[in-house]
Order: sequence, then C-alpha cells, then structure tokens
Amino acid sequence: MANLIALAMISMGGLGLVLGSGLVIASKKFAVETDPKVDEILAALPGANCGACGYPGCSGLAKAIVEGKASVSACVVGGPKVAAKIADIMGVKAEGETKDKKVARVLCQGNANNAKFKSEYFGIKTCRAASLVNGGPKACTFACIGFGDCEKVCPVGAINMSEDGLPVIDEEKCTGCGLCVKACPKMVIALSPLKNEVHVRCRATMKGKDTKDVCKVGCIACKQCEKVCPFDAIHVVNNVAVIDYEKCTNCMLCVEKCPTKIITAKFDKRKKAEITDACIGCTICAKNCPVNAITGEIKKKHEVQTDLCIGCGVCAEKCPKKAIKMERN
Repeated sequence: MANLIALAMISMGGLGLVLGSGLVIASKKFAVETDPKVDEILAALPGANCGACGYPGCSGLAKAIVEGKASVSACVVGGPKVAAKIADIMGVKAEGETKDKKVARVLCQGNANNAKFKSEYFGIKTCRAASLVNGGPKACTFACIGFGDCEKVCPVGAINMSEDGLPVIDEEKCTGCGLCVKACPKMVIALSPLKNEVHVRCRATMKGKDTKDVCKVGCIACKQCEKVCPFDAIHVVNNVAVIDYEKCTNCMLCVEKCPTKIITAKFDKRKKAEITDACIGCTICAKNCPVNAITGEIKKKHEVQTDLCIGCGVCAEKCPKKAIKMERN
C-alpha cells in the first residue's frame, strides 16, 4: 500500500514538472513583446491610477501614449513636470504646458451654519446616497450635502472637509483632474482657471426671496454686480450671477458690491498699478483706464491715483513699454 502511495506521489510530481515546463516554454514562445517605453513612461507617471486621463489606470495610459492614442500631457495629476519627462521618453515636445492651469473651486457657501435643514438624514454617509432621498437634507436643493464624496476621490489629497461641512480645496495641490467635479451630485464643484481669483459661490436658480428663505448667503439676483462691473464680465442668468472668465480682470468691484457676499475673492486686497521710470508718456494707459485713475502729460511719466485704481491690469496690458507693474501690497 505504501509503495502505491509513493508511486502515485512520484507520478503526480513528474506530471506537474512536465506541465510546468510546458507552461514555461509556451509563455516564452507565445510572449507578446512590449515596447520598453511603456515601462519607462509607467515609472514616470505618479501611480495614482485615478482614471482622470480616461484610461484604465497608469499602465493603460502608458500603453496609449506609446501607441499614439494619448497625448504625452494626458496625465493631469502629474502636470507639466510629468508631461516633460514623458515627452523626453517619446522624443517629442510636451503639449499643453502653456495652457492656463485649471483648479477645482467650491461654488457654495451653504454650510451647516448658513443653510437651513428640512430633514435629518440617517442613511449611508455619502453625498450620492443622501441626494437620492428627497434631494438631500438641506432645504436648498442646490446646496453642498457635506459628506465628502469629493474628498474621497481626490487622488492628491487636495480636498478636506471643514468642521461646518463644506469642502476646502488646496489650490497648490489641486491638479485639475476633475474627479471631484464628477463625484459631486449637486455640481457645486467646478474647474476654472487658476489666474481667475473672483468667484460666485452659489448655484441656486430660485427667485431671490425663495433663496433667502433657505440660505443666509444665497444669490438674490439683485444685479448689483452687473451694474458695477466695467468689463461686462458678470450677468445674472436664471436668477444667479455668472462670471465670464474671459472678460473678468479680478478687479473685485462685484465682490465689494454684493449684498449677500456670495461673490468672493481669493485675496482680501486687490492689486494696484505702479508706473516705472520706463514710461515714455504715450498716454495709452490713461486712455484705456476704465476708472480714470491715471494722469499725466504727453511725453512725461504718468502717475496712478491709487485710491481710484481697481487693479484690473488693463493699463499694464496696453503699455507698449511694459512700464506698469501690478503689485498687491
């Protein structure tokens, strides 16, 4: 009996050895050769595997880049630095590095202190799940729910939930991948150019009275922002103010005029124009200043009346000698 068991074990071991050897030979014979550039690109990618590029993980993107199906700048998490490394590997020039960087911004101030609640939610603590129950617990159906779906999907840790239930975004860390935008069921997170510092932090399209009934800081569609903007960059559309970022100069006049403070700016102080000695007195700056804050005689250095300057930067853009600096003091 013992001999039979030993024989069976030897036979099974031999069979396993033969089959294993066969698999090794087959794997080598039928192996699909991969471009070594795929491994190089994969090593250069950040390894977030977030899918923001539209491909299944970093390995999928690396393969797509080598096959010419994706741009070397396709990894939004890696940004320009990673794009430059991949461009070197591929022997091409990185695309899109000169484009304005976009970051995520929160378009709501309806935190636990400002927004009224119509109910108490006891279900799964995700914004997606809560939004399916009568639109969420807050009386404003446009308000941030506050359970942090955006924070959970951010691959670079750029989002943290505040104590009052609103996401806080670190613009230095944000890569503009847009995953938080997709995760938010209330669409209160949007991508906008980093250079734009003024934002409308409300999305409620209800009439002003109805908005005031559910939130302390909602847009009431008063159009005061429209009237004060010298660049036609902001308009009330469907009962809520909307900024045209192509026209906005960050002058902050709308911020100062908004009665409910739903228009906010990144900085407390605006920039001011400063004319240097390179000025030739061409008067172009004075002619283009929307608030007549620049004075001076032709062919003589001009001066800025700082109390009138709104920091729009139009004069600096128009100056042919680049003699105007914009400083925030």
